[in-house]
Amino acid sequence: MREALLPVYAPPEEIFTRGEGVRLFTEDGTAYLDFIAGIAVNALGHAHPAMIDALTEQAGKLWHTSNMFRVPAGEELSEKYCANTFADQVFFTNSGTEAIECALKTARKYHWANGEPERQEILTFTGAFHGRSFAAINAGGNPNYLEGFGEPMAGFKQLQFGDHEAFKAAISKETCAVLIEPVQGEGGVRDLPEKCLIGIRELCNETGTMLIYDEVQCGAGRTGKLFAHQWCDGKADPDIMAVAKGVGGGFPLGACLVTEEAGKGMRVGSHGSTYGGNPLAMAVGNAVFDEMTKPGFMDEVNRVAGTLKQGLASLADRHPEIVEEVRGKGLLIGLKLKVPPKPVQGLARAKKLLTGVAGDNVLRLAPPLVITDADVREAIAVLDECLAEAKASESS
Repeated sequence: MREALLPVYAPPEEIFTRGEGVRLFTEDGTAYLDFIAGIAVNALGHAHPAMIDALTEQAGKLWHTSNMFRVPAGEELSEKYCANTFADQVFFTNSGTEAIECALKTARKYHWANGEPERQEILTFTGAFHGRSFAAINAGGNPNYLEGFGEPMAGFKQLQFGDHEAFKAAISKETCAVLIEPVQGEGGVRDLPEKCLIGIRELCNETGTMLIYDEVQCGAGRTGKLFAHQWCDGKADPDIMAVAKGVGGGFPLGACLVTEEAGKGMRVGSHGSTYGGNPLAMAVGNAVFDEMTKPGFMDEVNRVAGTLKQGLASLADRHPEIVEEVRGKGLLIGLKLKVPPKPVQGLARAKKLLTGVAGDNVLRLAPPLVITDADVREAIAVLDECLAEAKASESS
C-alpha cells in the first residue's frame, strides 16, 4: 500500500490507531509512551477532552466559508494572542511554513511601504529549519534540503548560530530582517541565551531591521512560557513571529503575529489563504489557548521540565562514553550523543518509548506538556537501558 505514496518519508512499521493522553496505541492495543508528540505538535496529548468537545461541536455546525466572510472564532483567538503577546494583529495559516512565508512577505512589504524597497536581505543562521517551501528551505540553508531545487534564492545571508560578532558585522541599515528560532529544534535543540536575544533586538532597533522569530517548534508553552522569547521579560520582543505546531494541539493551525507598525504594508490583496483561519481550526485553537493559559498550567510545565532535565543529566553522568551533554529548554530538550542517535531512537521504540532525533547527533524529546513525574521516570528508565545497550554495541 505504501507504493502509492511519494517516497519522501521512511517511517517504521508501527501503525498507531488510537491515542490517549501521553500514549499511542497500535491496533492490537500495545501502548507506547509518546515523548515526541508529533514533533512538538500534540501539546495537550492525544484525545484531550476540551479539544474533542470544541472540534465535534464546531463540526456539527460549520466547517468552511473561506476568508470571503468573517469567522468570529478567529477574531476571538486573534484578540487572545494580541492580549498575551507583543502583537497587534494576526494572520492565521494552516502550517508553520505558511506562517514563515507570511512573515517574510510582511518584512519585505514593511520596507517597501517605508519607501525603502531595496532593503531585501534577510539574515538567517546555521542549523535553522523554517519549513519546506522554496523560500523556507532557502532561509534555512540546509544543503540537504536545497539539493536538486536549482539555484539558491537571492535575498538570504546565513550566519553562524551564536556568533554575535559576525552578526554585528553583517547587520546594517540596508538589512531587511533577521529570522531566528529562540530555540532551534531540527538544528540540534540549541537555545540561544537570553542576553543574545536581547542583543539582537537592540541591533535591530539601531538599524531599523525587522526582527522575526520562528517559534513554530519552541512556542505554544514548550519552554514553560507561552512563547520562548517571553523569558526575556519584554526586552527582546519581535516585530513579527511565526507560530504553529502546538498552537493547534494536533489540528493544522499556524499564525503570523505582527505589530501594527510591522504590518502596515499588508493591505487587502497583499496576502491570503483559502483554508487559513477556518471555523474548525479556530474552534480547536481557542480550546488549546484556553487550556494553556489556565492558572498553574505553565507552572506545572516548568516543574516537570525540571524533573526531566534532572533525569537526563543523571543519564549523562551514568553514560559519559555515549552522552556529551543535555541540551534545550523546558520540554524541548535532548541528549547530544557521541554516537549516531538513530539507533538509540530505534532501541527506545522497541521498548515502547517514542523519541525523535535532530541535527548535531541529538536524541530529541518534545513530549506533551501534560506529562507527569511518573511518565518522566518511565522514559528515563528506558533511555538508561538504551544507552547501556548502545555503549555495549560500540564496545563490541
